[in-house]
Amino acid sequence: MEELREDSPVDLAAALARARSPEPPGPDTPAQGAARAWPGPSRPLPSAGPADLDLGSLLRYSLAAGDDSGRLRPVSSAGALHPVDTELVVGAGCCLPPGRYGYDPLRHRVHHLGRQPANTPPGVTAELSVTARRTASHYGHRAWPLLLLDTGHAAAALFLAARALGTDEPGVVMDGLAESPLAAVHIPPPGGRGPVHPDGGAHVPDPPGGPPGPAELLARRSTPPPMPGAPPQDALRAVLTTAAGAGSGDLRWCAALGPPRPALVALSADRTTLRRHAAGEARPTLAAWAAGQAWIADAGAVLLAHGCPSDADAAHIRRAHLRAGFAVHLAHVTALRHGLAARPIGSWQQADLGAALKGAPGRDWVVHGLALGTRHAEEENTA
Repeated sequence: MEELREDSPVDLAAALARARSPEPPGPDTPAQGAARAWPGPSRPLPSAGPADLDLGSLLRYSLAAGDDSGRLRPVSSAGALHPVDTELVVGAGCCLPPGRYGYDPLRHRVHHLGRQPANTPPGVTAELSVTARRTASHYGHRAWPLLLLDTGHAAAALFLAARALGTDEPGVVMDGLAESPLAAVHIPPPGGRGPVHPDGGAHVPDPPGGPPGPAELLARRSTPPPMPGAPPQDALRAVLTTAAGAGSGDLRWCAALGPPRPALVALSADRTTLRRHAAGEARPTLAAWAAGQAWIADAGAVLLAHGCPSDADAAHIRRAHLRAGFAVHLAHVTALRHGLAARPIGSWQQADLGAALKGAPGRDWVVHGLALGTRHAEEENTA
């Protein structure tokens, strides 16, 4: 696992090619801590005044751990290993004095790291990086795509938390250009405006139904399998619409359905209906591609983000995976709003969807997924 050392550069194209191969990961190794150990003493997040951005609530609704192990958090993570680290660049209009801080999600406290950079905008910018060994401890050489997806999920959690606090324009940067931070989310103070849109481009729409509330954000969880039952067409269209709206650019989106008419379906060009993308039962193949998770073959549907060809450079790989994690997180919220069971699926091997559909090999890989169903595991166990 030399490519996952924290102190050495990563050949991301080589790491992704190996992660996509059938090579099994080695035995588990110690993760060495559930959160980054920031230097210096910690301090609590103070209460916010009426004109201040409430950093305590923002982080509670997005990244804070709900148990001592650090596994229970309101953001999805492969294996509940939570490799994403957050530095806060605080400007004017926040409940903390301006400066740079490291966030401890286990204790919901911060560590002062130094002065804020010149020209720091009002509000806070959450810069997201990763401690690779936490994910590599279980997934080995398959870790890097999962690290990027997890970072996209964390960015989406911060975006939704900002919307829950009433922020009109949280700015999200997931352009793939930087190795660290991998992504950044800027939240202005009340009445302020973010300096950027996602990647300097289009507005990210809220999930259908509008911004989430705090209780909704704190309650979101990945459903344990199994999760059978085909979603209704309106719910599936809403999930696909949310994903396509949040994960545009390098990605395409479809969903695998089972009987009575097994097929891959996608949104129509105007995103008002579903069209058949390909005929046939894909879920058993997806189960084999997704690290052999057999339960996927019986899921009600599987949302798929696909793209990221084999010759993609590092910036393209980062951008596609960050956007996929971001979009699947918002799609997960939409699924839960429609009463569906939902669980992200991040680990994919030999998942060349384009080649499976008789296209050119190496051009159209599965990047991320979201299993959907109408019945939860606990309902199956009591049936």
